[in-house]
Amino acid sequence: MDHTIDYRPSFALLTVSLDEGESLRSEAGAMVSYSDGIDIETNAKGGLFGSLKRSVLGGESFFQNTFSARQVGEVSFAPPLPGDIVHHGLEDETLYVQSGSYIASDPALDLDTSFGGAKTFFGSEGLFLLKLTGTGDSFLSSYGAIHEVELGEGERYTVDTGHIVAFDETTSFSVERVGGLKSTLFSGEGLVCTFTGPGTVWIQSRSMDSFLSWLIPKLPTNSSA
Repeated sequence: MDHTIDYRPSFALLTVSLDEGESLRSEAGAMVSYSDGIDIETNAKGGLFGSLKRSVLGGESFFQNTFSARQVGEVSFAPPLPGDIVHHGLEDETLYVQSGSYIASDPALDLDTSFGGAKTFFGSEGLFLLKLTGTGDSFLSSYGAIHEVELGEGERYTVDTGHIVAFDETTSFSVERVGGLKSTLFSGEGLVCTFTGPGTVWIQSRSMDSFLSWLIPKLPTNSSA
């Protein structure tokens, strides 16, 4: 499948070229435009239970769209937040994607949620991660720029939990505090995730949690009469 990424000053636009008979599945609301000869079908991928699990526990939309080409054409997508889009081709492997970073993928890939355990819960990233398994193309988005980190066997790399986009199944990880309790509470860093290779970790330069922490105190409140 051909793909191009069109970067703009404040956001990324992904345009995917489809040959006749090819299809692409996307998160609802991610589509920007498509050319003539592209059919769109909206469904609850994985049935009622699978869609509910992905929506309620994984933070993704209940419905997904599948774009199928009756002739050569293209479909454009954009992330909900200003940032980058990265393409990653899976070869009979598994990729874990943080909630909100999934944009689109080959329909041949199985998209499911995966229980992350208490360590992801205390990492403030939610109990569930999206799990992409199989062979095919995937497209992920970020808040801010995406940075790809390749880890060798046994190599460790620490990331603030709010800056994680995705990581390979081959990597192991643990969530821990930054220094002692005082550092955790007052350093502004809180909890971090330490990955151990081999594998690839994708991180983003911006954090939604940090942005909301900055924004919410500045919002006007209703004054008492």
